[in-house]
Amino acid sequence: MKSGLGKLGGMLGIAYCLAGVALVFLGWNGAASYDSISAQFPYLISGGLAGLSLVVIGAALMLAQRQREDRTALQGTIDELRAAVERMGAAAPPASVTGAPVEVGSSVLAGPNAYHLATCRVIQGQAGLVPMTMSAATSSGRVACRVCAPEAA
Repeated sequence: MKSGLGKLGGMLGIAYCLAGVALVFLGWNGAASYDSISAQFPYLISGGLAGLSLVVIGAALMLAQRQREDRTALQGTIDELRAAVERMGAAAPPASVTGAPVEVGSSVLAGPNAYHLATCRVIQGQAGLVPMTMSAATSSGRVACRVCAPEAA
């Protein structure tokens, strides 16, 4: 039922726009029937201004409906992101957090830009990681992972 009511604003907006265009056409058609400007004013006011008002109201209704749909989609994305972060937070903490100090000469896994502890959840399932010492990874221009913090002792 929510989806039917949710589309009502867009459908009403289209209906208002169509009615406004019809009123503008009728006003123009009525005004075109007369040569005198004073005889054309009632058609311009009733058809033109009323039609223009209906078109503006219809466009506003369609815009409001679109914003409502965007807000709903954004809320769904935020909920999915929140759930993913909560799942990551429930994972086991990295070795540096558990209190096992990491030696400067110990082995880390290096990616293209950063180096990680073997227990880092960022690199789980990644291929192409190169084992090397922390000093070699640092000297090659790689930075320490911010999640597992291999340099933290």
